[in-house]
Amino acid sequence: MLWTAPTPLDYFASLVADDDQFALTEAAASLAQDEDPTLDIQAVLATLDAHAQAVLKRLARDAEPLERVRALHQYLYVDMGLGGNVNDFYSPSNSWLHEVLRTRRGIPISLAVIYLELAGQIGLDARGVSFPGHFLIRLRLPLGDALIDPLNGQSMSRQELETLVEPYAQRSREHRDWGLEGAGMPSDWLMPFIEPAEPREIVSRMLRNLESLHRAAEDWGRLLKVQQRLVTLLPDDWSWRRERGQTLARLGQNAAAIEDLACYLRHQRGGRDRAHVQAQLEALRESGPPRWH
Repeated sequence: MLWTAPTPLDYFASLVADDDQFALTEAAASLAQDEDPTLDIQAVLATLDAHAQAVLKRLARDAEPLERVRALHQYLYVDMGLGGNVNDFYSPSNSWLHEVLRTRRGIPISLAVIYLELAGQIGLDARGVSFPGHFLIRLRLPLGDALIDPLNGQSMSRQELETLVEPYAQRSREHRDWGLEGAGMPSDWLMPFIEPAEPREIVSRMLRNLESLHRAAEDWGRLLKVQQRLVTLLPDDWSWRRERGQTLARLGQNAAAIEDLACYLRHQRGGRDRAHVQAQLEALRESGPPRWH
């Protein structure tokens, strides 16, 4: 039996198969292999290790957490000059860790993955927060948790958090008091928005960012690659089977599209779009192109 090298999707699947062994940084770095399958992910990880070692060299072994935070922020945001890519915020390359490390420019979630990796290596307890509209970092410190903006390393105030979340909170604020009370962390209404995100959720958000960009550009080939990863990452989220099936149909891969759409209909029995997806499926089975609207 001939041995064949694993594909980028195979490699990604191995990284995200088990929640207990989920390789966040490696999985995030591997997303760029859809654009460059030859990308050396281990070299990307080695670069991150070298940055972490550079921070550690500035710290005493018994350095307090706040000293470690200051050293990390000095290194990331002053010495490296990490920041948001304000000139090309919607470029897919902002989600590719090797490019973010090269250009020192990215979007909040890619900068956060770099921050989380280095923070962990220098002994800080940091977690990602899938905050609406702006990914954040939750940093556990002796005097209480801080919410950090990965664009600049600044701690977010209660007022800033409230302003950011207000458009999303309005959707579910019926019969509730949404004010902020007291000092320290925000009051209870904001707590669900600042819970730490699991690694699978972080990678999912990165992929959904890319999915949105490729869809807007009507780049169906790149869109399909991202959806392949989303199906692999979230195998029980049947909506991604539907999305991938519709993209496959656009690309003329009708047999695979039929399989995905049929799978969606079997499992998502309460979906409001069942009639629409059923019509698409029937059109494909009749070998006619579905109507997209």
